[in-house]
Amino acid sequence: QVQFVESGGGLVQPGGSLRLSCAASGLFLDDYAIGWFRQAPGKERERVSCFSSADGSTVYAGSVQGRFVVSRDNAKNTMFLQMTNLRPEDPGVYYCAANLMRRLCGGPQHEYAYWGQGTQVTVSS
Repeated sequence: QVQFVESGGGLVQPGGSLRLSCAASGLFLDDYAIGWFRQAPGKERERVSCFSSADGSTVYAGSVQGRFVVSRDNAKNTMFLQMTNLRPEDPGVYYCAANLMRRLCGGPQHEYAYWGQGTQVTVSS
Protein backbone atom coordinates (compact mmCIF):
# COMPACT_ATOMS: atom_id res chain seq x y z
CA GLN A 1 0.00 0.00 0.00
CA VAL A 2 1.40 3.35 -1.07
CA GLN A 3 1.20 6.16 1.43
CA PHE A 4 2.54 9.69 1.65
CA VAL A 5 2.56 11.42 5.01
CA GLU A 6 3.22 15.14 5.16
CA SER A 7 4.32 16.90 8.34
CA GLY A 8 6.07 20.01 9.58
CA GLY A 9 3.39 22.61 9.04
CA GLY A 10 2.39 25.14 11.67
CA LEU A 11 1.91 28.77 12.51
CA VAL A 12 4.74 31.13 11.65
CA GLN A 13 5.14 34.87 11.49
CA PRO A 14 5.77 36.61 8.17
CA GLY A 15 9.42 36.24 7.31
CA GLY A 16 9.67 32.99 9.22
CA SER A 17 10.65 29.53 8.07
CA LEU A 18 9.26 26.03 8.08
CA ARG A 19 10.55 22.69 6.87
CA LEU A 20 7.95 20.30 5.54
CA SER A 21 8.52 16.57 5.24
CA CYS A 22 6.87 13.99 3.03
CA ALA A 23 7.54 10.43 4.10
CA ALA A 24 6.74 7.80 1.50
CA SER A 25 6.05 4.12 1.95
CA GLY A 26 5.11 1.48 -0.59
CA LEU A 27 7.17 3.03 -3.37
CA PHE A 28 10.59 4.51 -3.97
CA LEU A 29 10.66 8.26 -4.46
CA ASP A 30 13.58 7.78 -6.83
CA ASP A 31 11.22 6.23 -9.38
CA TYR A 32 8.98 9.27 -9.81
CA ALA A 33 8.89 13.01 -10.16
CA ILE A 34 7.59 14.28 -6.83
CA GLY A 35 5.61 17.46 -6.55
CA TRP A 36 4.74 19.74 -3.66
CA PHE A 37 1.38 21.41 -3.94
CA ARG A 38 -0.64 23.78 -1.81
CA GLN A 39 -4.27 24.71 -1.60
CA ALA A 40 -5.53 27.83 0.11
CA PRO A 41 -9.18 28.25 1.12
CA GLY A 42 -11.30 29.14 -1.88
CA LYS A 43 -8.45 28.64 -4.31
CA GLU A 44 -7.43 25.88 -6.66
CA ARG A 45 -4.60 23.60 -5.75
CA GLU A 46 -1.32 24.78 -7.26
CA ARG A 47 2.05 23.18 -7.65
CA VAL A 48 4.79 25.06 -5.82
CA SER A 49 7.73 22.78 -6.50
CA CYS A 50 8.78 19.56 -8.15
CA PHE A 51 11.80 17.28 -7.91
CA SER A 52 12.75 15.25 -10.98
CA SER A 53 14.13 11.85 -10.09
CA ALA A 54 15.47 11.45 -13.65
CA ASP A 55 18.17 14.09 -13.25
CA GLY A 56 17.76 15.70 -9.85
CA SER A 57 16.50 18.94 -11.34
CA THR A 58 13.98 21.08 -9.50
CA VAL A 59 11.16 23.34 -10.56
CA TYR A 60 9.55 26.15 -8.59
CA ALA A 61 6.53 28.34 -9.05
CA GLY A 62 7.46 31.94 -9.62
CA SER A 63 5.84 32.99 -6.37
CA VAL A 64 8.20 30.82 -4.29
CA GLN A 65 11.35 30.94 -6.42
CA GLY A 66 14.30 31.88 -4.27
CA ARG A 67 12.45 31.20 -1.02
CA PHE A 68 11.59 27.48 -1.16
CA VAL A 69 14.01 24.62 -1.68
CA VAL A 70 12.97 21.03 -2.36
CA SER A 71 15.24 18.11 -1.52
CA ARG A 72 15.16 14.36 -1.08
CA ASP A 73 16.73 11.91 1.34
CA ASN A 74 16.87 8.56 -0.41
CA ALA A 75 17.91 6.68 2.72
CA LYS A 76 14.75 7.86 4.48
CA ASN A 77 12.61 7.82 1.32
CA THR A 78 11.49 11.29 2.31
CA MET A 79 11.06 14.58 0.49
CA PHE A 80 11.54 17.95 2.14
CA LEU A 81 10.40 21.45 1.36
CA GLN A 82 12.40 24.14 3.11
CA MET A 83 10.38 27.34 3.15
CA THR A 84 11.95 30.64 4.13
CA ASN A 85 10.80 34.24 4.17
CA LEU A 86 7.20 33.08 4.37
CA ARG A 87 4.64 35.59 3.20
CA PRO A 88 0.95 36.16 3.94
CA GLU A 89 0.12 34.63 0.54
CA ASP A 90 1.84 31.31 1.36
CA PRO A 91 -0.71 29.75 3.76
CA GLY A 92 -2.63 26.65 2.81
CA VAL A 93 -2.59 22.92 3.08
CA TYR A 94 0.59 21.57 1.57
CA TYR A 95 0.62 18.16 -0.11
CA CYS A 96 3.14 15.95 -1.84
CA ALA A 97 2.33 13.52 -4.61
CA ALA A 98 4.04 11.32 -7.16
CA ASN A 99 3.79 11.72 -10.91
CA LEU A 100 2.98 8.23 -12.14
CA MET A 101 3.70 9.08 -15.79
CA ARG A 102 7.22 10.43 -15.68
CA ARG A 103 10.39 10.97 -13.71
CA LEU A 104 10.81 14.51 -15.04
CA CYS A 105 8.73 17.38 -13.75
CA GLY A 106 6.30 19.08 -16.07
CA GLY A 107 3.21 16.95 -16.20
CA PRO A 108 -0.28 18.19 -15.32
CA GLN A 109 -1.80 17.61 -11.92
CA HIS A 110 -3.95 14.71 -13.06
CA GLU A 111 -0.77 12.69 -13.55
CA TYR A 112 -0.04 12.89 -9.82
CA ALA A 113 -1.31 10.36 -7.34
CA TYR A 114 -0.92 9.08 -3.79
CA TRP A 115 -1.89 12.37 -2.22
CA GLY A 116 -1.29 12.53 1.50
CA GLN A 117 -3.50 14.18 4.08
CA GLY A 118 -1.52 17.40 3.84
CA THR A 119 -0.02 19.66 6.45
CA GLN A 120 -1.39 23.08 7.31
CA VAL A 121 0.79 26.17 6.97
CA THR A 122 -0.41 29.42 8.51
CA VAL A 123 1.43 32.72 8.22
CA SER A 124 0.25 35.38 10.59
CA SER A 125 1.62 38.00 12.93
